[in-house]
Amino acid sequence: MAKLISKVYSDALFEATKALEKTDTVYEEVLDLKNIFKENEDFKKLLNSPKIVKEEKIQSVQAVFADKISKELMGLLTVVIEKGRQAELESIFDEFILQVKEFKNIGTAYVTSAFELSPEKKESIEAKLIETSRYEKMEMHFKTDPSIMGGLVIRINDKVLDSSISKRLYNIKRELLNIRLA
Repeated sequence: MAKLISKVYSDALFEATKALEKTDTVYEEVLDLKNIFKENEDFKKLLNSPKIVKEEKIQSVQAVFADKISKELMGLLTVVIEKGRQAELESIFDEFILQVKEFKNIGTAYVTSAFELSPEKKESIEAKLIETSRYEKMEMHFKTDPSIMGGLVIRINDKVLDSSISKRLYNIKRELLNIRLA
């Protein structure tokens, strides 16, 4: 249900900003707001507090963000609070960010390796992913995990390419367990 709510609100914001050709501006504002919400737990608590009436929450948001964000984003915040959906703001922002990235053909790749990769290897992986995907640009996130023993695990959206040694060993083990002696 929360995913559906996030999608409805982010779709509305995305379509409005696209029609007004303000997608880039609002995208940057959403990134900033997301960071503000992450860094200010007290502000989130204020918005989610059942003791504070909606009108006060809206006034607080307007006082803090007036003249700092676009009227489209302020309108979204107001509507979300009026409908009592402020707990979903972060997921709405996440969904909007995904929509803008898809619109701009920007992919996000998470690459796991057993050891730290050189800058040249990272660039090579990024170039290969751009070449073999529909994306024109990639946001790359690299991490190390010694438990994969070697190879790479690459995740883009809901697709995973696992060429790790640990995965290969697991597959061999599974095959060996399925062999029946005659």
